[in-house]
Amino acid sequence: MEDDTISARSALPARAGIDGPPPSDADSTWPNGNALFVNRELSQLEFNRRVLMQAADADTPLLERLKFLCIFSSNMDEFYEIRVAGLKEQCLVQSPVTGPDGLSPQTLYDLVNARVRELVELQYQMFNDVLVPALAAEQVCFLRRPSWNPVQAEWIREYFFNELMPVLTPIGLDPAHPFPRVLNKSLNFAVELEGKDAFGRRSGNAIVQAPRALPRVIALPPDVAGCGMVLCSCPPSCMRMSASCSTA
Repeated sequence: MEDDTISARSALPARAGIDGPPPSDADSTWPNGNALFVNRELSQLEFNRRVLMQAADADTPLLERLKFLCIFSSNMDEFYEIRVAGLKEQCLVQSPVTGPDGLSPQTLYDLVNARVRELVELQYQMFNDVLVPALAAEQVCFLRRPSWNPVQAEWIREYFFNELMPVLTPIGLDPAHPFPRVLNKSLNFAVELEGKDAFGRRSGNAIVQAPRALPRVIALPPDVAGCGMVLCSCPPSCMRMSASCSTA
C-alpha cells in the first residue's frame, strides 16, 4: 500500500508557490509574475487536494480513506456551486477585473478546470484501483450487475419492487409539459415508460428522482451475498415502469 500512496502523491505536479519553490516571473501559471499572491480559488483546490491525499495514505484506516474520498466529493460540489459559479458569471460578462494575483476570470476558470480534472481523475483511479480491491480483501464488496447470480438478481428485483418502487414517481416528458425541475445534488434517472396513460397515449420517456431518504447502497443478506458484506447500488435496470404508475 505504500507504493499506492507514493504513486498517488506523484500523480499530480507540484503547485507553484505551494508544493515547491516560488514561481519565477516567467512562469506561465502566473502571467503577471505576481508570485507573492496565491489565488483564493486555487488555494481552496490545494486544500481539497490535501484532503484527497489523506485517502492515498496507506497508514490511514481503510474506511477512513473511503470517507476522505466522500469528503473530497462534497467539498468539490460546494466549490463549484459557489466559487466556480461566480467565475462563470464574470466570464459571461467579460469582466476585466483581476485580483492581486493578476489572473483574469477566464484564465482562472481555465486553470481551475484543468486542476479539477486532474484531481477527479486521481480520485476515481484511487477508488477503483486501490480502495475497491482493498475493501474486497476485507470481504466488503461492491456488486456490479454483470456479476449477479440468479439468486442475487431475484433478491434485488424483489427489493426494488417492494421497497423502492412505491416511493418513486416518474414525471413524463412530452411537448405539453415543461421539463421538470431537477433538484440540486439529487439522483435522477432517465427511463422509458411502457404501456399507455389514462388517455390512451404512449408516454415514452420520463425522469425519476430518487428520494433522498432512500439509501444509495444496500447491503445484501449474508445468505444471498455468499460472503462477507456485499453492497449494491440501486439498479437502474430495474426501472422499467408502467406508464400507468404515474403521469404528469
